[in-house]
Amino acid sequence: MTKVEVQPFGKDWFSRPGDSVLSAMRRRQISPSAVAERLAGGMPQLREILSGFGEIDDEAASALSSTVGGSIPFWISRQQKYQESLSHAVEQLSAEEADAWLEQIPAPGPKRRITPNTRTTELERRLAYFGVSTLKSWDGRYGPNQRVARFRRSLTFSAHDGATSLWLREGELEANLRETEAWSCEGLNARLADIRALSRIRKPSRFLKPLAALLAACGVALVIVKAPQGCRASGASRMIAPDKAMILMSFRHRADDHFWFTLFHEIGHLLLHEGAPFVDVEGMDVADDPQEREANEFAATMIVPKFREAELESLPARDEPIRRFAVSLGVSPGMILGQLQHRGIVPHGVLRRLRRHWTWEEIFAED
Repeated sequence: MTKVEVQPFGKDWFSRPGDSVLSAMRRRQISPSAVAERLAGGMPQLREILSGFGEIDDEAASALSSTVGGSIPFWISRQQKYQESLSHAVEQLSAEEADAWLEQIPAPGPKRRITPNTRTTELERRLAYFGVSTLKSWDGRYGPNQRVARFRRSLTFSAHDGATSLWLREGELEANLRETEAWSCEGLNARLADIRALSRIRKPSRFLKPLAALLAACGVALVIVKAPQGCRASGASRMIAPDKAMILMSFRHRADDHFWFTLFHEIGHLLLHEGAPFVDVEGMDVADDPQEREANEFAATMIVPKFREAELESLPARDEPIRRFAVSLGVSPGMILGQLQHRGIVPHGVLRRLRRHWTWEEIFAED
């Protein structure tokens, strides 16, 4: 039986039992569905364990032992030591940092009223969900400066920062449960034309599944998570394992031009920037960020190849010529409209019929 090592518990970081489960699954190449089949609660229980909220009891320990390895006593001990470490981490928080956690970093699920009696529980929920024991380590992975792991010592974060971290963490959890092949930059490059062709399909319920399958075949988990209130993120990309990438999309604005440009932008980050983590937020100033400019240029070229740019810029601001140009490129008219508006050729607010808008029901519909 495979031995599963216990991660050391440090002052600034500790590992959830779910992290050990995930590590063992990856090492032994066991799919999430195979583990979920052995758990009494199925996939929802596995999701809870990976999130830090689900306790590993005797029954779950037996299921994990038979699938990912480790003895039953190991998993029981792992859970007990984690709970002790979590309680200790809460005790070590200064009053200032505890207040910052509770006031500025949301926890998943419905908002709860925090009272003196629930304060410790609410702090534990946040530390468990994000898998960190200090705001410094939270900021390094999920915070506003997570790309450069720079900590703002004032302990002041905006509502957007906290909401975005919640969105990122939920996306990461879902991506861990998606089954993909090993990450392949060459494989992703080879599928770009097929991915681009899906933009012609009107309904998200028709293009999201084949899109996810194309990306999964080259090691990218596509996750759609509606942004919580206060989060202005459109997309994010990062490596969540050495052999697995994630593209997280929020469907902000629920319009075809915005969705596909954001998707191509995130693909650009994966191909051009070696899997470094990126979170793309509306209104973000990219003037001084060469990597963001490169990803924007990649996305624009995916929609309109460079050798067709002059033709794009000479298009009249009329319905039919734009539609014909989109057909000739094999993309949706809304994507061409978006490029024309971005370049200032067509004013915003006109020719809106060219753009496809979706409801949330359409986005999450099952065909």
